[in-house]
Amino acid sequence: MEFLAAGLGLVILLLAGDVLVRGAVNLSLRVGIPALIVSLTIVAFGTSAPELLISISALRDGVPGLALGNVVGSNTANILLVLGLPALIAGFDTSECDTKKSYGLMIVASVLFIVICFSGPITWVHGSVLLAALVLTLADQGREALAHRRDNGDLQRIEVDLEGVDSSMPWWKISVFLLLGLVGLPLGADILVDASTTIARSFGVSETVIGLTLVAIGTSLPELATTVMAALRRQADVALGNVIGSNMFNLLGIIGVASFFGTIPVEAQFLTFDLWVMLAASIMLAPFVLSKRLNMTRPWGFALIVAYAAYLWLVVHT
Repeated sequence: MEFLAAGLGLVILLLAGDVLVRGAVNLSLRVGIPALIVSLTIVAFGTSAPELLISISALRDGVPGLALGNVVGSNTANILLVLGLPALIAGFDTSECDTKKSYGLMIVASVLFIVICFSGPITWVHGSVLLAALVLTLADQGREALAHRRDNGDLQRIEVDLEGVDSSMPWWKISVFLLLGLVGLPLGADILVDASTTIARSFGVSETVIGLTLVAIGTSLPELATTVMAALRRQADVALGNVIGSNMFNLLGIIGVASFFGTIPVEAQFLTFDLWVMLAASIMLAPFVLSKRLNMTRPWGFALIVAYAAYLWLVVHT
């Protein structure tokens, strides 16, 4: 029953996150905010809402290991699983992708996050530093995007790329989307955290392990679905950008906000193993981002999946 409850909570989270993004995007467009800015802010925050609500619920319920495990585990899963599986299915042509700067920012964010963890426990002071870094990153990306729009008139293409955009959507429908999202997110987070905690205790494993595995994989499902579709459509830049952006928001935004709801202790397991696996997985992307000759082919996808399976085995059995 607890597994069914965890599945129900995850489904509610994913559906609520989706409708909240749709409602927020269309509300912003109706009041005149450019779709370009919406894509860089509201959509990015909206797709990270499940992780954020899980982290806050975990802190409120006294299982902070689940909050930190969810973020670290999601970032590792985003690279090894979310990129590995689509690469195994269709492969990526990464030679023409221009994600060097975003990738560099993700590595900087990862190093900053590790430094903060070593100076932990993570408090609101550390969270303020993470959020400040996120604001600076968003400001820089927004500046570049607006400059690109001025040079290329690219607003229309971005509006098309935003899923669920309807500039004529009636106000009542926007209100329903926002209400369902705002009610569903905390409800789904509460159900998933409670069920995951019960599962962890029944199997004799820690909440941290559940956060690094079950919850991390579940909250990575939206990124996985997006990346699989990008691979099938031969849009390698979308796939890489999705993962890089999600990882930066997880590190800087999720823990940054969650730290204001309670102190987050950092267990020794994170300092000696999980954080370094996350960083190593991030560095594994470097050849595909920096090289114009190396593509993420099916053998590379298989290697990433095997690496993730090995990581899960070590997390559960150590």
